Amino acid sequence: QVQLQESGPGLVKPSQTLSLTCTVSGGSITANYAYWSWIRQPPGKGLEWMGTIAYSGTTFYNPSLKSRTSISRDTSKNQFTLQLRSVSPEDRAVYYCAGGNGLTMSTISKADKYTYRGQGTQVTVSS
Repeated sequence: QVQLQESGPGLVKPSQTLSLTCTVSGGSITANYAYWSWIRQPPGKGLEWMGTIAYSGTTFYNPSLKSRTSISRDTSKNQFTLQLRSVSPEDRAVYYCAGGNGLTMSTISKADKYTYRGQGTQVTVSS
């Protein structure tokens, strides 16, 4: 059974870089056709896809966040990481990592297409 667990700071200061790690167990992040994503949900709003790293290492980003977002992976640890630069209070949200198989360019941005999701981690941006 695939399980995902987010880790990282719950509080970040404005203008700093948020870094979150997702540890995957029960499956390999390099398994064929596996896609691994970061999704967030600001208070009172819907889910927002931030970006994806594919089994091949190829990355895809939400155009609205692309200039501030990087997703990377450590295959030796079976982890993938989100970095969000220049955070502001508007980046306050619950951040989820998610995984799925066989996704396409039209579905990687849809949160309900992911089979697996972590429990989420609350991130607040405040000085």
